[in-house]
Amino acid sequence: MTEWFEDESFWVAYAPLMFDASRWAEVPDAVDWITAAAAVNPPARILDLCCGVGRYSLEFARRGFTVTGVDITKAYLDAMLESAAEEKLSIEIVRDDARTFSRPEQFDLCLNMFTSFGYFSDIDDDERLLKISCRNLKPGGSFLLETIGKEIAARDYCPYESFVRSGWNVRVEYEVIGAWEGMKNRWILENDDQRIDNAFVLRLYSAAELKRALFEAGFSSVRIFGGLDGRAYDHNALSLVALAER
Repeated sequence: MTEWFEDESFWVAYAPLMFDASRWAEVPDAVDWITAAAAVNPPARILDLCCGVGRYSLEFARRGFTVTGVDITKAYLDAMLESAAEEKLSIEIVRDDARTFSRPEQFDLCLNMFTSFGYFSDIDDDERLLKISCRNLKPGGSFLLETIGKEIAARDYCPYESFVRSGWNVRVEYEVIGAWEGMKNRWILENDDQRIDNAFVLRLYSAAELKRALFEAGFSSVRIFGGLDGRAYDHNALSLVALAER
């Protein structure tokens, strides 16, 4: 079965909204915290799963890390390749599925950033991604996952929001699925010439549920944070960040 996120046209259409200047600007500070929290130094091997256009891959490469970026969207990988070439950065770029990319015990740190987890139609695929990420790490290696926690989704819930970004009039509509098992997102983009309308469901995990899933996947320890600055996962949390060690 083809999943919605395998449609490359979706990612091309929404890229200007997802990767504006503010999203690039936040990366260096986040990488400062990640490297300290995970205790990694160059030239440690970094696996950036669902790397997109390479915001994190590029920053780690600039700092001398050995980086492998994996994504299924060719247009995003092409954009990262072009950026790396302009900066003369060495990055291994792989077009593959995060659920099946397998290089056992090859990496010191694996990343899954920017809510790139929870979109599979089959919940067993979430478990599959976590298990293979654990196996791809060297003993003692770390896995960092950043997503929208169930607690944050409930705290900040509103039925819709509207804004203008990158030349588009944007309306986003939200719908709670089941007993907060997921959140349906419908993104409607309009300008003078086009209208783009897509919807998808994000499976939601509480901090406790994600922590349990990581232990079940084989990790030996899990720490939970409320953002990529190390803040607590409390009422002021910005996102759900899990840092797990093999």
